[in-house]
Amino acid sequence: MSKFQFPESIASRPVYGTLEPRPGKAHLMIADAEGAEAILELALQDSALMAKTHIIYIPKGTEFSDKLRALKPAQFYEGPSYDASVQRIRKVLGDAHMGLQVYLAGTEGLMGQAMNEAISAGIPASAIQTEHRGSVARRMQCVHCKGITEDVITDPFVCAHCGLNLFVRDHYSRRLAAFQGVCIDAEDPGNVPEPVELYK
Repeated sequence: MSKFQFPESIASRPVYGTLEPRPGKAHLMIADAEGAEAILELALQDSALMAKTHIIYIPKGTEFSDKLRALKPAQFYEGPSYDASVQRIRKVLGDAHMGLQVYLAGTEGLMGQAMNEAISAGIPASAIQTEHRGSVARRMQCVHCKGITEDVITDPFVCAHCGLNLFVRDHYSRRLAAFQGVCIDAEDPGNVPEPVELYK
C-alpha cells in the first residue's frame, strides 16, 4: 500500500481523507502515480460510477494505466506530466455542469494544483475530495526568489532557481499549491546541516 499518515502539524497544512463514492451526474478523477490505487479502490465500492467518470491520469513511471482503462470510464486521458495535462483539466472543468464531483488522488503537488483549478472554475470545496497516495515529496516555493522546486524530498534543500539553502516548512500556500521554504543560513552563511529525508 502507498498510504502515509502525515504527522500533526500547523493549521495551514492540508489534511487528506479517503475517496468515497458520491451521487452525481458526472465525476472527474485526477490522479498521478500511486493515486491510481485510490481510484481502483473507489471503483470497487461503486462499479456504476465509472460510466459517468472522466479519469485524467499521470503515471510518473508507474504501471497502473491498463488497470484504470479496464474500469471502462466514460473518458480516459493519460498525460506525461501535470503541466501537459492542465489544459485538459481546465477544459473539463470549464465544460462541467452543476453537480460535478471531483476526486483527487496521489501526490500533494498534483492535488494542490488540481484543487486550485477546480476552485477557480467554480467547483465548491464540498464537491472536491482528496486522498494522498505515494510519494511524500513536496512542491516548494522559495520565499526569497519565488521560484518553485518540484519533488523536494530532503530538508534542507537547495532552491532550483536561486541556489539558496532552504528549510522545509509546513506552512502551505493554497493559492500557490506549494509549501514555503526559507533560507536556513541567512544569519550564518555556510552553516547548513546535513540534509535528511522528510519524515525519517
